[in-house]
Amino acid sequence: MISSILFCLLLIGSVALFTYNARKIRRNIFIGRELVLQGSSAERWKTMALVALGQSKMLTRPLSAIMHILVYVGFVLINIEVLEMLIDGAFNTHRVFSFMGGFYNFLIGFFEILALGVFVGVVVFWFRRNVAKIPRFMSPELKGFPARDANIILITEIVLMTCLFLMNAADRELQFQNYDHYKQAGSFPVSSLIFGGMLSGVEPITLVLIERACWWIHIIGIFAFLNYLPLSKHLHIVLAFPNTYFSNLLAKGQLSTLDSVTDVVAPNFDPAYQAKTDPNNPQRFGVKDVQDLTWKNLLDAYTCTECGRCTSACPQNITGKKLSPRKIMMDTRDRLTEVGKNIDTNGGVFKDDGKSLLGDYISEEEIWACNTCNACVQECPVNINPLEIIVEMRRYLVMEQSSNPPALNGMFSNMENNGAPWQFSQMDRANWTNEA
Repeated sequence: MISSILFCLLLIGSVALFTYNARKIRRNIFIGRELVLQGSSAERWKTMALVALGQSKMLTRPLSAIMHILVYVGFVLINIEVLEMLIDGAFNTHRVFSFMGGFYNFLIGFFEILALGVFVGVVVFWFRRNVAKIPRFMSPELKGFPARDANIILITEIVLMTCLFLMNAADRELQFQNYDHYKQAGSFPVSSLIFGGMLSGVEPITLVLIERACWWIHIIGIFAFLNYLPLSKHLHIVLAFPNTYFSNLLAKGQLSTLDSVTDVVAPNFDPAYQAKTDPNNPQRFGVKDVQDLTWKNLLDAYTCTECGRCTSACPQNITGKKLSPRKIMMDTRDRLTEVGKNIDTNGGVFKDDGKSLLGDYISEEEIWACNTCNACVQECPVNINPLEIIVEMRRYLVMEQSSNPPALNGMFSNMENNGAPWQFSQMDRANWTNEA
Protein backbone atom coordinates (compact mmCIF):
# COMPACT_ATOMS: atom_id res chain seq x y z
CA MET A 1 0.00 0.00 0.00
CA ILE A 2 2.88 2.36 0.74
CA SER A 3 4.15 1.73 -2.79
CA SER A 4 0.72 2.52 -4.29
CA ILE A 5 0.34 5.69 -2.23
CA LEU A 6 3.81 6.90 -3.23
CA PHE A 7 3.06 6.13 -6.87
CA CYS A 8 -0.27 7.99 -6.80
CA LEU A 9 1.35 11.03 -5.19
CA LEU A 10 4.02 11.07 -7.90
CA LEU A 11 1.41 10.64 -10.63
CA ILE A 12 -0.85 13.41 -9.33
CA GLY A 13 2.08 15.75 -8.72
CA SER A 14 3.55 15.14 -12.18
CA VAL A 15 0.24 15.66 -13.99
CA ALA A 16 -0.52 18.79 -11.94
CA LEU A 17 2.89 20.32 -12.65
CA PHE A 18 2.65 19.51 -16.35
CA THR A 19 -0.85 21.04 -16.50
CA TYR A 20 0.40 24.19 -14.75
CA ASN A 21 3.25 24.64 -17.24
CA ALA A 22 1.06 23.71 -20.22
CA ARG A 23 -1.43 26.43 -19.26
CA LYS A 24 1.40 28.97 -19.20
CA ILE A 25 2.48 27.92 -22.68
CA ARG A 26 -1.10 28.20 -23.92
CA ARG A 27 -1.31 31.68 -22.36
CA ASN A 28 1.93 32.68 -24.07
CA ILE A 29 0.74 31.44 -27.46
CA PHE A 30 -2.45 33.49 -27.25
CA ILE A 31 -0.47 36.63 -26.52
CA GLY A 32 -0.34 36.76 -30.32
CA ARG A 33 -2.84 38.47 -32.57
CA GLU A 34 -5.99 36.85 -33.90
CA LEU A 35 -5.77 35.00 -37.20
CA VAL A 36 -8.42 34.19 -39.79
CA LEU A 37 -7.73 30.67 -41.00
CA GLN A 38 -8.14 29.72 -44.65
CA GLY A 39 -9.15 26.29 -45.95
CA SER A 40 -11.66 23.64 -44.95
CA SER A 41 -11.47 21.48 -41.85
CA ALA A 42 -11.33 18.37 -44.06
CA GLU A 43 -8.20 19.69 -45.74
CA ARG A 44 -6.69 20.47 -42.34
CA TRP A 45 -7.38 16.98 -40.99
CA LYS A 46 -5.77 15.54 -44.11
CA THR A 47 -2.69 17.73 -43.67
CA MET A 48 -2.34 16.70 -40.03
CA ALA A 49 -2.75 13.02 -40.88
CA LEU A 50 -0.10 13.15 -43.61
CA VAL A 51 2.46 15.45 -42.00
CA ALA A 52 2.18 14.91 -38.22
CA LEU A 53 0.86 11.35 -38.05
CA GLY A 54 2.23 10.03 -41.34
CA GLN A 55 5.64 11.79 -41.09
CA SER A 56 5.44 12.41 -44.85
CA LYS A 57 7.91 15.32 -44.95
CA MET A 58 10.53 13.34 -43.04
CA LEU A 59 11.00 11.05 -46.05
CA THR A 60 13.09 13.58 -47.98
CA ARG A 61 16.06 12.38 -45.87
CA PRO A 62 15.72 8.58 -45.74
CA LEU A 63 18.18 7.66 -42.94
CA SER A 64 16.88 10.13 -40.39
CA ALA A 65 13.32 9.36 -41.55
CA ILE A 66 13.69 5.63 -40.85
CA MET A 67 15.27 6.26 -37.44
CA HIS A 68 12.68 8.87 -36.51
CA ILE A 69 9.78 6.62 -37.54
CA LEU A 70 11.22 3.80 -35.41
CA VAL A 71 11.39 6.12 -32.40
CA TYR A 72 8.02 7.71 -33.14
CA VAL A 73 6.07 4.47 -33.65
CA GLY A 74 7.79 2.83 -30.69
CA PHE A 75 7.13 5.83 -28.46
CA VAL A 76 3.41 5.80 -29.31
CA LEU A 77 2.73 2.07 -29.08
CA ILE A 78 4.91 1.30 -26.08
CA ASN A 79 2.70 3.68 -24.13
CA ILE A 80 0.13 0.85 -24.07
CA GLU A 81 2.55 -1.06 -21.84
CA VAL A 82 3.14 2.12 -19.85
CA LEU A 83 -0.63 2.26 -19.29
CA GLU A 84 -0.40 -1.20 -17.73
CA MET A 85 2.44 -0.02 -15.53
CA LEU A 86 0.36 2.95 -14.37
CA ILE A 87 -2.54 0.68 -13.42
CA ASP A 88 -0.17 -1.71 -11.63
CA GLY A 89 1.36 1.18 -9.74
CA ALA A 90 -1.96 2.61 -8.64
CA PHE A 91 -3.60 -0.68 -7.58
CA ASN A 92 -0.53 -2.66 -6.52
CA THR A 93 -1.12 -5.31 -9.18
CA HIS A 94 1.36 -6.97 -11.53
CA ARG A 95 0.83 -7.27 -15.29
CA VAL A 96 -2.86 -6.51 -14.97
CA PHE A 97 -3.50 -7.09 -18.69
CA SER A 98 -2.15 -10.64 -18.59
CA PHE A 99 -5.73 -11.98 -18.58
CA MET A 100 -5.62 -11.56 -22.37
CA GLY A 101 -3.51 -14.74 -22.53
CA GLY A 102 -1.85 -15.41 -25.87
CA PHE A 103 -2.63 -11.96 -27.24
CA TYR A 104 -0.86 -10.44 -24.22
CA ASN A 105 2.21 -12.54 -24.98
CA PHE A 106 2.15 -11.24 -28.55
CA LEU A 107 1.79 -7.62 -27.39
CA ILE A 108 4.70 -7.76 -24.94
CA GLY A 109 6.91 -9.40 -27.54
CA PHE A 110 5.89 -6.82 -30.13
CA PHE A 111 6.54 -3.97 -27.68
CA GLU A 112 10.01 -5.33 -26.98
CA ILE A 113 10.82 -5.31 -30.69
CA LEU A 114 9.53 -1.72 -30.89
CA ALA A 115 11.62 -0.80 -27.84
CA LEU A 116 14.69 -2.21 -29.59
CA GLY A 117 13.87 -0.03 -32.61
CA VAL A 118 13.61 2.99 -30.32
CA PHE A 119 16.94 2.12 -28.71
CA VAL A 120 18.70 1.74 -32.07
CA GLY A 121 17.16 4.95 -33.43
CA VAL A 122 18.14 6.97 -30.39
CA VAL A 123 21.72 5.63 -30.44
CA VAL A 124 21.99 6.59 -34.12
CA PHE A 125 20.69 10.09 -33.35
CA TRP A 126 23.20 10.44 -30.50
CA PHE A 127 26.01 9.26 -32.79
CA ARG A 128 25.07 11.73 -35.54
CA ARG A 129 25.13 14.64 -33.10
CA ASN A 130 28.17 13.80 -30.99
CA VAL A 131 30.47 11.64 -33.12
CA ALA A 132 29.62 12.18 -36.79
CA LYS A 133 28.87 15.86 -35.96
CA ILE A 134 26.42 16.44 -38.80
CA PRO A 135 26.94 20.12 -39.85
CA ARG A 136 23.35 21.22 -39.16
CA PHE A 137 23.77 20.15 -35.53
CA MET A 138 26.94 22.20 -35.13
CA SER A 139 25.45 25.64 -35.82
CA PRO A 140 26.16 28.47 -33.35
CA GLU A 141 22.51 28.75 -32.22
CA LEU A 142 22.69 25.18 -30.86
CA LYS A 143 25.57 25.81 -28.49
CA GLY A 144 24.79 25.63 -24.79
CA PHE A 145 21.36 24.51 -23.64
CA PRO A 146 19.97 23.42 -27.06
CA ALA A 147 22.82 20.91 -27.46
CA ARG A 148 22.45 19.70 -23.88
CA ASP A 149 18.68 19.50 -24.30
CA ALA A 150 18.97 17.10 -27.24
CA ASN A 151 21.48 14.89 -25.43
CA ILE A 152 19.47 14.87 -22.19
CA ILE A 153 16.46 13.47 -24.04
CA LEU A 154 18.50 10.96 -26.05
CA ILE A 155 20.31 9.63 -22.96
CA THR A 156 17.04 9.52 -21.00
CA GLU A 157 15.43 7.42 -23.72
CA ILE A 158 18.43 5.06 -23.77
CA VAL A 159 18.16 4.64 -19.99
CA LEU A 160 14.38 4.08 -20.15
CA MET A 161 14.65 1.40 -22.84
CA THR A 162 17.52 -0.31 -20.99
CA CYS A 163 15.46 -0.36 -17.77
CA LEU A 164 12.49 -1.79 -19.67
CA PHE A 165 14.59 -4.66 -21.04
CA LEU A 166 16.25 -5.36 -17.69
CA MET A 167 12.89 -5.24 -15.88
CA ASN A 168 11.36 -7.71 -18.32
CA ALA A 169 14.37 -10.01 -18.16
CA ALA A 170 14.21 -10.12 -14.36
CA ASP A 171 10.44 -10.65 -14.51
CA ARG A 172 10.94 -13.55 -16.94
CA GLU A 173 13.47 -15.23 -14.67
CA LEU A 174 11.16 -14.83 -11.66
CA GLN A 175 8.37 -16.42 -13.68
CA PHE A 176 10.59 -19.40 -14.45
CA GLN A 177 11.32 -19.75 -10.73
CA ASN A 178 7.56 -19.56 -9.91
CA TYR A 179 8.31 -16.81 -7.42
CA ASP A 180 5.41 -15.24 -5.51
CA HIS A 181 2.99 -13.31 -7.78
CA TYR A 182 5.19 -13.40 -10.91
CA LYS A 183 2.81 -15.57 -12.93
CA GLN A 184 3.59 -16.82 -16.41
CA ALA A 185 2.68 -13.88 -18.66
CA GLY A 186 4.33 -12.19 -21.59
CA SER A 187 6.86 -13.01 -24.27
CA PHE A 188 10.33 -11.46 -23.95
CA PRO A 189 12.35 -12.08 -27.14
CA VAL A 190 14.68 -9.08 -26.83
CA SER A 191 15.22 -8.80 -23.07
CA SER A 192 15.87 -12.53 -22.74
CA LEU A 193 18.46 -12.31 -25.51
CA ILE A 194 20.24 -9.31 -23.97
CA PHE A 195 20.01 -9.99 -20.25
CA GLY A 196 18.68 -13.57 -19.97
CA GLY A 197 22.05 -15.21 -19.59
CA MET A 198 23.24 -12.63 -17.09
CA LEU A 199 20.25 -13.14 -14.79
CA SER A 200 19.94 -16.90 -15.11
CA GLY A 201 20.26 -18.55 -11.67
CA VAL A 202 20.32 -15.26 -9.74
CA GLU A 203 18.68 -15.39 -6.30
CA PRO A 204 14.97 -14.43 -6.36
CA ILE A 205 15.34 -11.59 -3.84
CA THR A 206 18.03 -10.02 -6.06
CA LEU A 207 15.85 -10.42 -9.12
CA VAL A 208 12.94 -8.73 -7.34
CA LEU A 209 15.19 -5.82 -6.39
CA ILE A 210 16.35 -5.48 -10.02
CA GLU A 211 12.80 -5.74 -11.40
CA ARG A 212 11.35 -3.23 -8.91
CA ALA A 213 14.29 -0.80 -9.24
CA CYS A 214 13.98 -0.79 -13.04
CA TRP A 215 10.19 -0.41 -12.77
CA TRP A 216 10.54 2.66 -10.55
CA ILE A 217 13.35 4.18 -12.62
CA HIS A 218 11.21 3.74 -15.75
CA ILE A 219 8.13 5.30 -14.16
CA ILE A 220 10.01 8.20 -12.54
CA GLY A 221 11.81 8.76 -15.86
CA ILE A 222 8.47 9.02 -17.66
CA PHE A 223 7.15 11.52 -15.10
CA ALA A 224 10.37 13.54 -15.33
CA PHE A 225 10.20 13.46 -19.15
CA LEU A 226 6.59 14.68 -19.03
CA ASN A 227 7.56 17.73 -17.00
CA TYR A 228 10.73 18.38 -18.97
CA LEU A 229 8.73 18.70 -22.21
CA PRO A 230 7.54 22.31 -21.59
CA LEU A 231 11.19 23.36 -21.25
CA SER A 232 12.42 21.40 -24.24
CA LYS A 233 12.29 21.34 -28.01
CA HIS A 234 10.64 17.95 -27.59
CA LEU A 235 7.39 19.75 -26.90
CA HIS A 236 6.85 19.14 -30.62
CA ILE A 237 5.76 15.61 -29.62
CA VAL A 238 2.54 17.24 -28.41
CA LEU A 239 2.30 20.39 -30.54
CA ALA A 240 3.10 18.91 -33.96
CA PHE A 241 -0.53 17.81 -34.32
CA PRO A 242 -2.27 21.15 -33.72
CA ASN A 243 0.50 22.97 -35.56
CA THR A 244 0.04 20.94 -38.74
CA TYR A 245 -3.75 21.17 -38.42
CA PHE A 246 -3.51 24.98 -38.38
CA SER A 247 -1.01 25.07 -41.26
CA ASN A 248 -1.10 27.90 -43.77
CA LEU A 249 -2.90 26.22 -46.67
CA LEU A 250 -2.44 29.10 -49.11
CA ALA A 251 0.04 28.80 -51.95
CA LYS A 252 3.65 29.17 -50.85
CA GLY A 253 4.85 32.68 -51.57
CA GLN A 254 1.38 34.22 -51.29
CA LEU A 255 1.78 37.15 -48.92
CA SER A 256 -0.96 38.57 -46.76
CA THR A 257 -2.27 42.10 -47.19
CA LEU A 258 -2.56 44.35 -44.15
CA ASP A 259 -6.16 45.40 -43.56
CA SER A 260 -4.93 48.72 -42.19
CA VAL A 261 -3.23 49.45 -45.53
CA THR A 262 -6.20 48.26 -47.57
CA ASP A 263 -8.46 50.58 -45.55
CA VAL A 264 -6.41 53.54 -46.73
CA VAL A 265 -6.03 52.55 -50.39
CA ALA A 266 -9.32 50.79 -51.25
CA PRO A 267 -11.67 53.81 -50.76
CA ASN A 268 -9.83 55.57 -53.61
CA PHE A 269 -11.17 52.93 -55.99
CA ASP A 270 -14.41 51.89 -54.28
CA PRO A 271 -16.38 54.59 -52.46
CA ALA A 272 -18.62 51.90 -50.93
CA TYR A 273 -15.70 50.11 -49.30
CA GLN A 274 -16.21 49.36 -45.58
CA ALA A 275 -13.13 49.69 -43.37
CA LYS A 276 -11.99 46.50 -41.60
CA THR A 277 -10.01 48.19 -38.83
CA ASP A 278 -10.89 50.75 -36.19
CA PRO A 279 -9.38 54.15 -37.12
CA ASN A 280 -9.46 55.12 -33.44
CA ASN A 281 -7.31 52.12 -32.55
CA PRO A 282 -4.44 52.12 -35.07
CA GLN A 283 -2.41 48.94 -35.38
CA ARG A 284 1.31 48.61 -35.86
CA PHE A 285 2.47 47.85 -39.38
CA GLY A 286 4.45 44.62 -39.27
CA VAL A 287 6.16 43.03 -36.29
CA LYS A 288 8.51 44.47 -33.71
CA ASP A 289 7.89 42.11 -30.79
CA VAL A 290 6.16 38.80 -30.16
CA GLN A 291 2.87 40.51 -29.27
CA ASP A 292 2.64 41.66 -32.91
CA LEU A 293 2.87 38.11 -34.28
CA THR A 294 -0.20 35.89 -34.74
CA TRP A 295 -0.88 33.07 -32.30
CA LYS A 296 0.00 30.63 -35.11
CA ASN A 297 3.47 32.17 -35.43
CA LEU A 298 3.93 31.68 -31.69
CA LEU A 299 2.63 28.11 -31.91
CA ASP A 300 5.24 27.58 -34.64
CA ALA A 301 7.95 28.79 -32.26
CA TYR A 302 6.98 26.33 -29.53
CA THR A 303 6.65 23.50 -32.07
CA CYS A 304 10.13 23.96 -33.56
CA THR A 305 12.10 20.70 -33.35
CA GLU A 306 15.45 22.46 -33.89
CA CYS A 307 16.24 19.80 -36.50
CA GLY A 308 17.87 22.40 -38.74
CA ARG A 309 16.41 21.17 -42.01
CA CYS A 310 15.23 24.71 -42.74
CA THR A 311 18.68 26.20 -42.20
CA SER A 312 20.49 23.47 -44.14
CA ALA A 313 18.18 24.14 -47.12
CA CYS A 314 18.41 27.96 -46.92
CA PRO A 315 20.48 29.21 -49.89
CA GLN A 316 21.44 32.35 -48.01
CA ASN A 317 22.79 30.38 -45.06
CA ILE A 318 24.61 28.00 -47.43
CA THR A 319 26.39 30.97 -49.03
CA GLY A 320 27.56 32.28 -45.66
CA LYS A 321 24.89 34.88 -44.87
CA LYS A 322 23.94 35.43 -41.24
CA LEU A 323 20.38 34.19 -41.73
CA SER A 324 19.33 30.92 -40.08
CA PRO A 325 15.58 30.17 -40.18
CA ARG A 326 16.02 27.82 -37.22
CA LYS A 327 17.53 30.66 -35.18
CA ILE A 328 14.57 32.87 -36.12
CA MET A 329 12.20 30.34 -34.54
CA MET A 330 14.41 29.71 -31.52
CA ASP A 331 14.79 33.45 -30.89
CA THR A 332 11.03 33.90 -31.15
CA ARG A 333 10.47 31.16 -28.58
CA ASP A 334 13.14 32.60 -26.25
CA ARG A 335 11.63 36.07 -26.42
CA LEU A 336 8.12 34.68 -25.91
CA THR A 337 9.31 32.79 -22.84
CA GLU A 338 10.87 36.00 -21.52
CA VAL A 339 7.64 37.92 -22.09
CA GLY A 340 5.68 35.17 -20.33
CA LYS A 341 7.96 35.38 -17.28
CA ASN A 342 7.53 39.16 -17.32
CA ILE A 343 3.75 38.73 -17.19
CA ASP A 344 4.02 36.24 -14.32
CA THR A 345 6.30 38.58 -12.37
CA ASN A 346 4.02 41.58 -12.83
CA GLY A 347 0.72 40.06 -11.79
CA GLY A 348 -0.57 39.05 -15.20
CA VAL A 349 0.33 42.27 -17.04
CA PHE A 350 3.31 42.81 -19.33
CA LYS A 351 5.62 45.57 -18.13
CA ASP A 352 7.80 47.15 -20.81
CA ASP A 353 11.32 45.78 -20.35
CA GLY A 354 12.94 47.89 -23.04
CA LYS A 355 13.52 44.85 -25.26
CA SER A 356 11.96 43.55 -28.45
CA LEU A 357 12.25 40.54 -30.72
CA LEU A 358 13.57 42.70 -33.54
CA GLY A 359 16.86 44.22 -32.49
CA ASP A 360 17.55 42.40 -29.23
CA TYR A 361 17.08 38.88 -30.58
CA ILE A 362 16.92 39.10 -34.36
CA SER A 363 19.06 41.60 -36.26
CA GLU A 364 18.15 43.57 -39.37
CA GLU A 365 21.03 41.87 -41.17
CA GLU A 366 19.37 38.50 -40.66
CA ILE A 367 15.95 39.40 -42.00
CA TRP A 368 17.24 41.35 -45.01
CA ALA A 369 19.42 38.37 -45.98
CA CYS A 370 16.29 36.32 -46.76
CA ASN A 371 15.37 36.00 -50.43
CA THR A 372 11.83 34.68 -49.62
CA CYS A 373 12.38 31.48 -51.60
CA ASN A 374 10.29 29.38 -49.15
CA ALA A 375 12.93 26.63 -48.94
CA CYS A 376 12.66 26.70 -45.13
CA VAL A 377 8.87 26.37 -45.28
CA GLN A 378 9.08 23.48 -47.73
CA GLU A 379 11.64 21.58 -45.64
CA CYS A 380 10.07 21.86 -42.19
CA PRO A 381 8.73 18.44 -41.12
CA VAL A 382 5.95 20.03 -39.02
CA ASN A 383 4.91 22.90 -41.36
CA ILE A 384 6.53 25.78 -39.46
CA ASN A 385 6.73 29.05 -41.42
CA PRO A 386 9.77 31.21 -40.50
CA LEU A 387 9.22 33.31 -43.62
CA GLU A 388 6.03 34.90 -42.22
CA ILE A 389 7.97 36.27 -39.25
CA ILE A 390 10.77 37.56 -41.45
CA VAL A 391 8.40 39.31 -43.88
CA GLU A 392 6.42 40.94 -41.06
CA MET A 393 9.62 42.28 -39.50
CA ARG A 394 10.59 43.75 -42.85
CA ARG A 395 7.20 45.44 -43.02
CA TYR A 396 7.79 47.02 -39.64
CA LEU A 397 11.20 48.36 -40.66
CA VAL A 398 9.95 49.77 -43.96
CA MET A 399 6.49 51.05 -42.99
CA GLU A 400 7.09 52.13 -39.39
CA GLN A 401 10.78 52.99 -39.30
CA SER A 402 11.51 53.88 -42.94
CA SER A 403 14.56 51.70 -42.47
CA ASN A 404 15.55 49.57 -45.39
CA PRO A 405 18.74 48.70 -47.28
CA PRO A 406 19.90 51.53 -49.59
CA ALA A 407 19.62 49.16 -52.53
CA LEU A 408 15.86 49.20 -52.14
CA ASN A 409 15.49 52.97 -52.09
CA GLY A 410 15.85 53.25 -55.85
CA MET A 411 13.23 50.55 -56.41
CA PHE A 412 10.78 52.23 -54.01
CA SER A 413 11.33 55.57 -55.73
CA ASN A 414 10.74 54.04 -59.15
CA MET A 415 7.58 52.28 -57.94
CA GLU A 416 6.25 55.59 -56.65
CA ASN A 417 7.15 57.68 -59.68
CA ASN A 418 7.04 55.21 -62.57
CA GLY A 419 4.67 52.51 -61.34
CA ALA A 420 7.38 49.90 -61.88
CA PRO A 421 10.77 48.96 -60.38
CA TRP A 422 12.64 50.22 -63.47
CA GLN A 423 14.19 53.62 -63.88
CA PHE A 424 12.26 54.85 -66.91
CA SER A 425 8.82 56.30 -67.36
CA GLN A 426 5.72 54.37 -68.35
CA MET A 427 5.75 56.16 -71.70
CA ASP A 428 9.09 54.55 -72.57
CA ARG A 429 8.29 50.97 -71.61
CA ALA A 430 7.62 49.78 -75.15
CA ASN A 431 10.64 51.50 -76.74
CA TRP A 432 12.48 48.16 -76.94
CA THR A 433 10.04 47.10 -79.69
CA ASN A 434 11.46 49.79 -81.96
CA GLU A 435 15.00 48.42 -81.81
CA ALA A 436 16.19 47.02 -85.12
